[in-house]
Amino acid sequence: MSLKALLAGLLMPVARIVNGAESLRRVWAHARFASRIQGRLDPSAVILGVPEIHGTGRIFPGRNLYFYRELYLETQEQGSITIGDNVVISRGVHLVSFAGIRIGADSMIGEYTSIRDANHRIGEGPVRGSGHDSAPIELGRNVWVGRGVTVLPGVKIGDNAVVGANAVVTKDVPAGMIVAGVPARPVRPVALNTAVTE
Repeated sequence: MSLKALLAGLLMPVARIVNGAESLRRVWAHARFASRIQGRLDPSAVILGVPEIHGTGRIFPGRNLYFYRELYLETQEQGSITIGDNVVISRGVHLVSFAGIRIGADSMIGEYTSIRDANHRIGEGPVRGSGHDSAPIELGRNVWVGRGVTVLPGVKIGDNAVVGANAVVTKDVPAGMIVAGVPARPVRPVALNTAVTE
C-alpha cells in the first residue's frame, strides 16, 4: 500500500466528521434563525451562521436564500425586512428597519454593506434618545450591491441596477444603471453579458 493510499484511508473518517459538523452547524443556524423571526423560513434557505437579530423580528424571507455569517438584522417600530427568492446576503451585512426594507428576488448584497431606513434626529439633548426619522428602502429585482455600500433612508434602487463598492446611495437609482462614488452617481447603463469592474 502506498503512503498516499494510507493517508487517504486515515483522513477519510476525519473528513466525514468535519462535513457532518458543518452540516449540523447549518441546521442549527437555520433553526435558530427561524425561531427568531415572524415570517416562515423555507427549508431551501442556506444559513451559514446564526444572524444577530434585534427588535420585533418582523423579517419575511423568500426561498433559496444564501446568508453568510455575521449578519445583523434589526426591525423596530413598524419596520420590517422582506427578502425575495434567490437572494444572497454576504458576510457582515447590516439591515436596520424602522419603516421597511424590501429586497427583490435574485439580488446580491456584498460584504459589510449597511442598509438602514432611519436616521437619528439631531436637536437638543442626547442623540441616543432623540428618536428617528425613517423612510422605506426598496431594492428591485436582480440588483447587485457591491462590498461596503451604504444605502440611506427613502432610496429606491431599480431592477437590474449595480451599486459599486463603497458607494453611499443617497438618491434613487434608475433600473439598469451602474452607480458608484460618494455620493453615488450614475456611471453608465448596465450592458448585458459584460463584466463590471467598478
